[in-house]
Amino acid sequence: MRLKVSLADYGVGNLHSVKKALELNGAKVDVVTEMKDLLDAECIIFPGVGAFDMTMKKLLPYKDEIAEHLKSGIPALGICIGLQIMFDSSEEGQSKGLGIFEGRIKRLTAEMIPHMGWNEVVSSDELMSGIEDRMFYFAHSYHCSAVDTKTAIGTTEYEKETFSSFFKTRNVYGTQFHPEKSSVSGLQFIKNFISFAEDVS
Repeated sequence: MRLKVSLADYGVGNLHSVKKALELNGAKVDVVTEMKDLLDAECIIFPGVGAFDMTMKKLLPYKDEIAEHLKSGIPALGICIGLQIMFDSSEEGQSKGLGIFEGRIKRLTAEMIPHMGWNEVVSSDELMSGIEDRMFYFAHSYHCSAVDTKTAIGTTEYEKETFSSFFKTRNVYGTQFHPEKSSVSGLQFIKNFISFAEDVS
């Protein structure tokens, strides 16, 4: 039976490309508009490009329950702002995050912001298996700073600044890059995530 993925639609970002990439790799996708429905999900994707507070707005009434569900061991993937909201807080806004990763979101110090384009992700994690070209697409002005550096499993260099771009804790992954916009490498990454999620579900 195909993995059922709940794709969180909290009003930001482009869901279509994420949904298509998941379906191309055999996943059954349920677009969830009521955030309370995430509490029964067997696998969750938090997508998006957007602002921290706006992204958290629909999640806040169920923040603690969603966090506990993620901590219970279900597989999940946060992409870009979907990763950032898994941290405690952000310099971009006032809202509290989900707190899956301990740490804060900080503004990039590069001269050219936002960072938009293709950059290498350096990581030895299993989700990079079979990916020869480690160039992935980025579109962001903020990056994640984790208290526990062991949760940072990949790095990227931009304008001579190296920042953590790939995270994992329990069965929760997060990417600052956009696999759904990263061509063949991104599709393989999503395929690997689906295989991982099926194994742990």
